[in-house]
Amino acid sequence: MFPIDSDTCESISQLAAMWAKLVADVGGTVAEEPGLAIRWADSPFVFYNALVATGPLKDEEQTRNLLARSAEFMQSCTQPGCLWLFDDLISPDVRNDLPRLAQEEGLESTFQCWGMSGEIFDRREPHHPLLRFERVASEKHLEEYARLNARAYGLPEERAVVAFRASRLWLDEIFAYVAYEGLDPVACAGACVVDGRLFLILVATESTHRRRGFGEAVTLKA
Repeated sequence: MFPIDSDTCESISQLAAMWAKLVADVGGTVAEEPGLAIRWADSPFVFYNALVATGPLKDEEQTRNLLARSAEFMQSCTQPGCLWLFDDLISPDVRNDLPRLAQEEGLESTFQCWGMSGEIFDRREPHHPLLRFERVASEKHLEEYARLNARAYGLPEERAVVAFRASRLWLDEIFAYVAYEGLDPVACAGACVVDGRLFLILVATESTHRRRGFGEAVTLKA
């Protein structure tokens, strides 16, 4: 068996736990299968439809099995979604073959993410000279947050708006903020307590306002 470090295990656990909150908030399916966490709302907003690989894949047979199960589940659903698969879970002997194996099961890579962890000791109030921050506390904020994320990730805006509408999780539990330059919403970030840690979720900045420190500022605010 190849080694899997504790940070990877913690990241997987937190991802599955956070997505359980998101999906439960909209009445979706939260279930556990061997090596696979099902977090599926069958929502038009693709981020709310997720499968999370939770166990090590020591060889090609195990990897094929996970991909085949994931593809079969997705084919049974109305809306598309994602399989979140950490590189560190895959045996080094198989990792380079993953694109081919996924393609053979009818899956394709849509985007890559990088896990991050850290200790934030600076307790000063976050500040940016061009921005003001508002806590997500209304339907207006929810819509702005949804639209910012949809545009940032190239997704249909109206589908995101429907997914966020009237969400008690985003209004009451997630520490979510929208950053404004003047009257325009330009960035957003949310943080939620998961297993005693803060989990950052759906951070986004308008493409025309990137590289200006807006994302960092609103993330620190959250």
